[in-house]
Amino acid sequence: MKQEELLDALFSLRDENYRLMLLRLIPNVPRESIIGVRTPELRRLAKELEDGESFLNSLPHRYFEENQVHSFLLEKDKDFEAVISRVEDFLPHVDNWATCDLMRPRVFARHLPALSGQIGLWLRSAHPYTVRFGLEMRMVFFLDAHFCPEYLEEAAGVRSDEYYVRMMVAWFFATALAKQYDAALPFLTKHRLDAWTHNRTIRKALESFRVSDSQKAYLRTLGVK
Repeated sequence: MKQEELLDALFSLRDENYRLMLLRLIPNVPRESIIGVRTPELRRLAKELEDGESFLNSLPHRYFEENQVHSFLLEKDKDFEAVISRVEDFLPHVDNWATCDLMRPRVFARHLPALSGQIGLWLRSAHPYTVRFGLEMRMVFFLDAHFCPEYLEEAAGVRSDEYYVRMMVAWFFATALAKQYDAALPFLTKHRLDAWTHNRTIRKALESFRVSDSQKAYLRTLGVK
């Protein structure tokens, strides 16, 4: 499939009920930018696109689904430096949590030291979805074997009025409680987070099957008003 055929393919796969659901889930994007194509179909189209390089260079895209296809194409590239460059080009055009959270380039896992430094740059960005992406990459790749306590300090230092950034900080700390409980807990007991993020962290941790019942019982006592 050629790039010029992609839009026709997207509109041929339009599902109005799914589109309405997306409009509810992603209320901050223009309604006219969402076609309503399900994710498996988008992934298939990304695989079938013959001139992916040209498509990646055709920013900005008009439709939400084009951005999702863009994310799937970034997933496949095996050249770390090229992917970082592509992600840097793309992030300023990301305007919603769904596109942001979809990006999981596989090559990142093989270049963690270089990725770690890049995450620090993303977290200092003025663009909210660049910050959200940086937090998510830190959460995905650096809360297990490659964990360092300073990553918690780094996340706690993120300051933003943007809802989707604050939600990611809460998600990060809830995941840290599941994976690095002893290191993460003081950020709640010492009230290192603002009240909203503090309480949202606890709520998300209580929803996690990776947090034990005894830990959840204690977390329930830490809510703030």
